[in-house]
Amino acid sequence: MGQQEKVSTSLAGAVSEEISASLAAIDAELAHRYPGDPGTRQPVHTVYVPGDTFTSDTIRSWGDQALKALDEHAPDAASFAAVLGIPDELAAPVHDRVRAKLEREPVEDLRIDFEDGYGPRPDAEEDLAAARAARLVSEAYGNGTAAPYMGIRMKCMEAAVRDRGIRTTDIFLTGLMQAGGLPDGLVLTLPKVTYPEQVTAFVRLLEAFEQAHGLPSGRLGFEIQIETSQSILAADGTAAVARMIDAAQGRATGLHYGTFDYSACVGVSPAYQAGDHPAADHAKAVMQVAAAGTGVRVCDGSTNVLPVGPTHQVHEAWRLHYGLTRRALARAYYQGWDMHPGHLPTRYAAVYTFYREGLEQAAARLAAYVAKAGGDVMDEPATAKALSGYLLRGIDCGALDTAEVAGLTGLTRADLDAFASPRRGGLTAGPV
Repeated sequence: MGQQEKVSTSLAGAVSEEISASLAAIDAELAHRYPGDPGTRQPVHTVYVPGDTFTSDTIRSWGDQALKALDEHAPDAASFAAVLGIPDELAAPVHDRVRAKLEREPVEDLRIDFEDGYGPRPDAEEDLAAARAARLVSEAYGNGTAAPYMGIRMKCMEAAVRDRGIRTTDIFLTGLMQAGGLPDGLVLTLPKVTYPEQVTAFVRLLEAFEQAHGLPSGRLGFEIQIETSQSILAADGTAAVARMIDAAQGRATGLHYGTFDYSACVGVSPAYQAGDHPAADHAKAVMQVAAAGTGVRVCDGSTNVLPVGPTHQVHEAWRLHYGLTRRALARAYYQGWDMHPGHLPTRYAAVYTFYREGLEQAAARLAAYVAKAGGDVMDEPATAKALSGYLLRGIDCGALDTAEVAGLTGLTRADLDAFASPRRGGLTAGPV
């Protein structure tokens, strides 16, 4: 037994109390502005379908078209892996899981587009299309054919199309209410946001709708689409996107990067407009920092190179999409846009390879952290949180199985949820 240390202090307890009192407002501010990740499932992609072409079988059709593309251009695991450069040991598991995903749940998040993908139409035509979209979405959730998340992208808050965007939003939401209520997976996307005041205006619209239908305040949230340079850097030099999150008053669920509108805005010539352009990297980095800790998630944009035509052309498009998706995942952009059914095989191949190649290391590090064991990496609580989040995202999208993760870590799904986020819950607490 060593000599017992004498513990002495010099400060009165009142000092600590005074400091705590002086920081009470800051404590409250931190808890309010930075609540952390919401803990809900984040889809790996968002599929955009024009409002006039969306039908009750759109999701199944996308899955079937993606499977047909695989059968035609990479009919087995070896050929698919060879095209994309997937390691031999992952070729079969990734291929099998991609096919199973396309058969079971080809689309994780679908947005019925009434903006650029739909264009200007006579008011009567868009009215009917918005009402039809509400009916089809409600029916899909009712009969089990819906994607986990679905909703619309309306026209923006700019003067020329503002009234049309408001009316389409009203018709769509009213149709859902009349059909039985708002589905848990409902998502709204507000495009071309340039000023925080436009976000404030949309919040006012949603508040008015909630009041009209007796819904709880805050029931409706929305994604903010970042497509202009002014949304990144305001005229006064501040990060406008951070002010937009604040203006949303807790309703913002995501920041979506618009690859081509943003690139054109800053003068990038069409041949170089892509998600890996330095201008895109800068914009997304600002979005990422502004959103960190707020519970608002960042979504990457799309590629306009479609995997169509002869096999060699499809393979080139697949390699491009796979590479961009892997690059985004490494930069912690866990969601992106897909614009064509042919993008689904490479979306899931990139996502599944990302999670399966890191499974054993992540599981071992998390298990060692839980056991307070040694090893060649000394992890901290923040890293344990990130490791749990990594494994949970892999499980949610189908890259990993709960049982195999449990076998490697000794942890249940509830254990992983607790490590990843105190707010983490089921799909019923989704984006909107």
